[in-house]
Amino acid sequence: MKLYDYILSPSCYKIRLMAAILGVKLDIRPVDFHPGAEHRGPELLALNPAGSIPILEDGDLVLTESSAILAYLAARSGPEWLGASAPQETAHLQQWLSFSHRLTANLGGARLHQMLVRPGNIEALQAQGVAALRELEASLFEQRLRGMRFLVSNRATIADIACFPYVALAPDGGISLDPYPNIRLWLRAIRSLEGFIEMPGIHRLHELKPDPHPASLEK
Repeated sequence: MKLYDYILSPSCYKIRLMAAILGVKLDIRPVDFHPGAEHRGPELLALNPAGSIPILEDGDLVLTESSAILAYLAARSGPEWLGASAPQETAHLQQWLSFSHRLTANLGGARLHQMLVRPGNIEALQAQGVAALRELEASLFEQRLRGMRFLVSNRATIADIACFPYVALAPDGGISLDPYPNIRLWLRAIRSLEGFIEMPGIHRLHELKPDPHPASLEK
């Protein structure tokens, strides 16, 4: 399998991370995303007319959406990452995959504005990002009440991998994670997964900050 990849793209990192956890070997084809804009050149537009990365090639199959690529890798090499077959869990997983696209738009948009000076209303992007983080924090707190460490169940799924990078990189867009102890616990839980690999910019928060102390579960 060949992955058209930009090392600093969180969306590409999702795929590298999932592959590493599953033990899937990828043939990495680096893309000059910035400043070369190679993803909008004729070779890659022929593969993905949307002009975005990641792109995964596996024989005649070409996939261009990160959530679809995560699902494909899991279906091939780790079906347990797709969650249980119960309708409620399937629906929750799909809901979080949709949420991950919102994170790309707001947290990712703020990051691109701050790091690559991409056009955008940074105040609006940051406000939308904070709203998304608050939603995530509340959901993770509810999961803890149920004894669950991850978004869908007590084991990680592709939903966690899909949401992880843009949340972890929120500070690049000027959005602190300090107010969100349950998010920080969740980030640590993902980092503890066997096979976890680093991405430039995702620091070892558990080494740089004190242990998070989320609000007591006792009422």
